[in-house]
Amino acid sequence: QVQLIESGGGLVQPGGSLRLSCAASGRTDTDYHMGWFRQAPGKEREFVAVVDSTGGRTYYADSVKGRFTISRTYARNTMNLEMSSLKSEDTAVYYCAADRFPFILETVKLRNYYGYWGQGTQVTVEE
Repeated sequence: QVQLIESGGGLVQPGGSLRLSCAASGRTDTDYHMGWFRQAPGKEREFVAVVDSTGGRTYYADSVKGRFTISRTYARNTMNLEMSSLKSEDTAVYYCAADRFPFILETVKLRNYYGYWGQGTQVTVEE
């Protein structure tokens, strides 16, 4: 079992920056991939970014590419999401997720491949 706890959400103005973190505990000796999803009010939960178990490979949603950067610490049990040039449409609850699965584009974007989820952290972008 893996437990995930997000932190770093908050209120930021358009164009601003924010950093989210996700701390994993439990069976972190297993090589899990870790990702971020987000869910805005009235919308489906959508893929944002993912980093593989080694920290060497990443994928991003087109909507955040060039603005968000995902990374993992050396110990690989903490994941960060650096968000810049934030827009109002980035407002959502951001969820950390993890699991083991084939690290290919067709797979990493699908919620069903992630068996472990955090509780979520709110990000609000507004004036």
